[in-house]
Amino acid sequence: MKFVDEAIIKVESGKGGNGIVSFRREKYIPFGGPDGGDGGDGGSVYLVAHPSMNTLVDFRQQYFYKAENGQNGQSKEKTGKAGNDLYVPVPIGTVVNEADTDEYIGEVIKEGDTLLVAKGGFHGLGNTRYKSSVNRAPRQCSKGTPEEVRKLHLELKVLADVGLLGLPNAGKSTFIRSVSAATPKVADYPFTTMFPNLGVVSLSPHRNFVIADIPGIIEGAAEGAGLGIQFLKHVSRTGLLLHFIDVAPYDEGDPIKNFKAIENELEKYDQELIKKERWLVVNKLDLLPENERQQSFDNIVNELNWKEPAFMISGLNKEGTQELVSAIMDHIEQNKEPKQEQEHVEMVYDPVLGKLVETSS
Repeated sequence: MKFVDEAIIKVESGKGGNGIVSFRREKYIPFGGPDGGDGGDGGSVYLVAHPSMNTLVDFRQQYFYKAENGQNGQSKEKTGKAGNDLYVPVPIGTVVNEADTDEYIGEVIKEGDTLLVAKGGFHGLGNTRYKSSVNRAPRQCSKGTPEEVRKLHLELKVLADVGLLGLPNAGKSTFIRSVSAATPKVADYPFTTMFPNLGVVSLSPHRNFVIADIPGIIEGAAEGAGLGIQFLKHVSRTGLLLHFIDVAPYDEGDPIKNFKAIENELEKYDQELIKKERWLVVNKLDLLPENERQQSFDNIVNELNWKEPAFMISGLNKEGTQELVSAIMDHIEQNKEPKQEQEHVEMVYDPVLGKLVETSS
């Protein structure tokens, strides 16, 4: 399935039902008084994080989502039925913005998270509500408030523990195939990865992590060249980046210059991304004679003046991959934040401001 990470949808809540004017009419009761009931509230539209979804492709098929309207009130003080809320499933990691203004609305980052995106209309009041000591037979009622219509821009940011960086054909896809069950396309030419791939690396029961492989980045990517830069948002949430270097580039380029070209594009794209913890992975050592591998690795580390962890591997032959994934697992476990009760934040509609606002509980 093609990876679709952006979509535009239109959502519409239900309008509130109207209150009605009605009077009690029964034999031998000439002054029965008002008995008009209230309308029902309109249904709201929520986005809910669903673990079985991993792309936004479904929203290319269905664009419009509408909740039910509230029903009008009835006589005998009967309240109209409230419209049912509509829950729209989206992938975990979906960020929601107003499509026209780019105003941030919210995001869903774990299974079951819900986000209110269109508040249902408030019910109208029946004439019973207007009865008073000086107005025994009110003939007024109120209409329900109208529906809320919004155009939303959905953007999926893949949630992974580790992100892979590097030039096209640096061996990232081969590595992810060798350590997980993911099967990204692998070939002896660049740009075989056309969209992000996720792989789950399992070392033992309850010890696993998720890797995100994105299309390779090339020089000039920050200005729109190539594919990788548009997917860098997917590694912006990872806790650790692995920067892959091809020790023997297919174009006979310089591994050091290739590394610095990627760094330059990262810095142009996002200053925070370049500050993330990043490990060096020198790949394709199987292309060098065995007696030259360690020296080549040491030369690269020294020329880069690299102070963070560095590994030499062959993704094709799986040499050094087990040591790398074990180190990653240890790093994740050591830096895992202790669980604590987090403040619940949801969006609610403020009729005074006329927009959604955050509330904490």
